Amino acid sequence: MGGSLGKKESSKNYSSESKLDAKMVDAMRQRATQGNEDSNGAIDPEELKHCFHKLQVDFTEDEISEIFKACDIDENMAIKFNEFVVLLCLVYLLKKPTTTPAKSRLGLPELESTFQTLVDAFVFLDKNKDGHVSKSEMVEAINESTSGGRSSGRIAMRRFEEMDWDKNGMVTFKEFLFAFTRWLGIGGTEEDEEE
Repeated sequence: MGGSLGKKESSKNYSSESKLDAKMVDAMRQRATQGNEDSNGAIDPEELKHCFHKLQVDFTEDEISEIFKACDIDENMAIKFNEFVVLLCLVYLLKKPTTTPAKSRLGLPELESTFQTLVDAFVFLDKNKDGHVSKSEMVEAINESTSGGRSSGRIAMRRFEEMDWDKNGMVTFKEFLFAFTRWLGIGGTEEDEEE
């Protein structure tokens, strides 16, 4: 699946901004586990239903089950932090826009802005708008956004391979999101970082 965009440095070499970023991620993880009834750091299907009910997110039980299965990438019946970030983005995408322009879909406008940027990035890559990014679309998008050349083609292929989790030659939005969380180091394990 390839490496991340940049190698992590030892903790003593982090800049103050990186320390702050690490503290924010830790705070988000703590907040995420506070909502879990069993505080195991992961969300099971029943906890997700309870969470959606509390947040007044209107999905049927079948839709919640489908979203859970789509985001449980390792199929261990538990949504971890990186899977939860993907789940939130999918909920944002699937939830109908509100009729009141001042009100946001999830009640978190800053987070929704980030999700919209991710959706826009995928739409930019998906040149033929079929819901999948092919290798040729990836190369076209990279060449369109850079000066082109052989190195940009290699970069496009490397990023494509990192995104194509099921190795079928097409990248779905879900695969794009999981790759993105990995590139940012969200919820990755130590063994993921060594690959």
